[in-house]
This record gives sequence, C-alpha cells and structure tokens, in this order.
Amino acid sequence: MSKKVLLLTLQIFSTTGGIQKMTRTLGYTLNQIALANNWNFELWSAYDRAQDLMPEYLPSSNFKGFGINKLNFALKVISKKFTLKDIIILSHINLAAIGLLIKAVNPKCKVWLVAHGIEVWRPLSFIKKLFLKNCDKVICVSNYTRQQILDRHHIDKNICIVLNNAIDPLMPLPVTFSKPASLLDRYQLNNSHPIIFTLTRLSSTEKYKGHELVIEAIGKLKNKYPGIKYILSGKYDELEDVRIHKLISDHDVSDQIILTGFIDETELTDHFLLADLFVLPSKKEGFGIVFIEALACGLPVICGNADGSIDAIRNGELGKSVNTDDAAELYNCMNESLAQPLTSTDREQLQKRSLHHFNQPDYARKLQELLTE
Repeated sequence: MSKKVLLLTLQIFSTTGGIQKMTRTLGYTLNQIALANNWNFELWSAYDRAQDLMPEYLPSSNFKGFGINKLNFALKVISKKFTLKDIIILSHINLAAIGLLIKAVNPKCKVWLVAHGIEVWRPLSFIKKLFLKNCDKVICVSNYTRQQILDRHHIDKNICIVLNNAIDPLMPLPVTFSKPASLLDRYQLNNSHPIIFTLTRLSSTEKYKGHELVIEAIGKLKNKYPGIKYILSGKYDELEDVRIHKLISDHDVSDQIILTGFIDETELTDHFLLADLFVLPSKKEGFGIVFIEALACGLPVICGNADGSIDAIRNGELGKSVNTDDAAELYNCMNESLAQPLTSTDREQLQKRSLHHFNQPDYARKLQELLTE
C-alpha cells in the first residue's frame, strides 16, 4: 500500500552538527525506502534554501527549502493539500506548534517527533508539552533520551521508540589505517607522537563537553608521554577562546595542544585516522554521532557515563566511559588506552564491530518496520 511521508526540518544542509548529520541520514533513508516501496516522500526545511540541498542525499524534486520565510513554511505545511499525508515526521521539538496545527487540520495524519537530547531533557513550554501528549510516535535516538522524556514529561511509554543513529552512508570510511601524511605535515607531527583528538562544539554557553578535563589530563600525561599532542577541534566563540587559552596556560600544555578551529567534513575521516584516541567526556550528549564516526574509522573512544553516549559505545562493548566529574578516572582511562598502542588490525576490527551495529541498511530496515506498523 502506497504511503505519503513528509519530513519537516529546521536546517540541515546549510549548517553542520550532530542533529543535522542525523537528519540528513534520516532523509536519505526515507527517500530510499520510498523508492523501494513506490511511496511518496518529501523533505521540507524551514531555514535551508533550495540551493543548499546536497543532492547526494535526495533529488531536488523531493526537497523544498524556505530560507528565512518561516511564515510561508508554516502556512504551506498546514494547508489542506499538504496535511493529506500518512505520516509527517518533525525533526525537532521546536516544530511543535506546527505539529499541533497539523493534527488540528487533519487528525488522521500520523505525526512523529525525533527526540535527540538536551532539547527535550529540560522543562518545556505548554505548546511543546501539549504536542508531546498528542504525538503518535516519539523516535528517541538513545535509551537515555527515552528515559529522560518519560521521567520529565510523563507521556505514554508505548509511543517512545528507541532508534539509534547510524553512520552517514555517504561518509568516506578508511580501508587502510595509516596516518595521513598531509595532516602530519600540517600539524608538524610524526608517527611517534601519541595523538588525542576531540571534535565538538566549543561554546561559552555550553560548558559540559569536558574538554577542560582532557586539557588537565594532558598536563599530567605529558610527563609519561613527552611527545603527546592533543588536537582540539571545533568552532569556538571569543569567550571560550579566552577560557581555553587560560586552561592551556594553567596546565602548562602550550606545546601539547593544537587548536584547529572548524574542520571541514571532507577532512573528518583523515583526522580520525591521524589520532590514537578520541576523548569527549561530555555530560549532555543525546547520542553522540561523533563517537560512532570515530569508531567507524577504527579509532578507540572515551566518553562520559551519564548520558546517551553509552548507546554509542554499546554499554562498553565498543569503547570506554568515565565519570565526567572525576578527573583522576579520566586520566587513568586515557593512560591505560595509550599504554596499548594501536595496530592496523586493531583498528580494522574495531571498525567492523562498530559498523555491525550502526550501519545504514539496518537503520533503514528498522525505520521501515516502524513506518509499516
């Protein structure tokens, strides 16, 4: 039986981040499912423009970008013509008002929400709480996010489904595991340097990523590993820049820290290959796509133990977790990891194990099962 499916997003092609990456994979997968089943699928973005589309994810005929015209976006969505869908999926709780309007115009339309992380772990407005109560399904990216929604907002547990994120099917994955010569040259490194890598959003308003603990640990590890380097990547604001440089000075690690700023996605795989260990002891990851990206490149990871990161490492099967309030525990975990040098075989096996759990074909199969229930 043919279905009509509409995915509504905020902004996924003209900016980057975990939610944007996840939603691109969702759109790509929905398009694949629609093609295989002769369904109708469209993706609409409130803030992207038509020219922002990455056509490798879906054809332009299936995409509509509204730029900054939010009113036109809302009016188009709730018009009778476009509420005659079987399923409309909202990629973010900030689209809650539109979700409620859709249900009011066409009560038979199934409206789903994708729940990522901190955006639903906090007190919500009346509109958002009302929308959650009227959702037909809430797709949670991790078990932690599901439990947070149930504990905080008391919605029907039967509509809350866990669907872990998957590796972007278009991400180039390595088939060999040598360190890229171009990056060794760029950062003036060699193969004898133990390299720790963190990639995250660095914001003065989001002090929960844990990179300050990594900087502190590097200050202690440099005595045991004189050549150790810590590559800290991600766009940062002026206040965070000042804070990071103070941390570097306080822990006397100016020779060990490399701040790269924003890394283009085309260079992401090479940075994972360059490193020996990925560390992000964050307290508020809804899932942590960056962890499965690192693992898919054969890079061991250390994450926090009190958020959705646990799903990304399969409760310790694929990586290590630490108490993010315990600097000594993080130091010990990093020390133990560095004491066991990685081989190409180790990295290849880690890649295989991670892709067994977080591959896009399995993600598509699970998503299709939900769509056809």
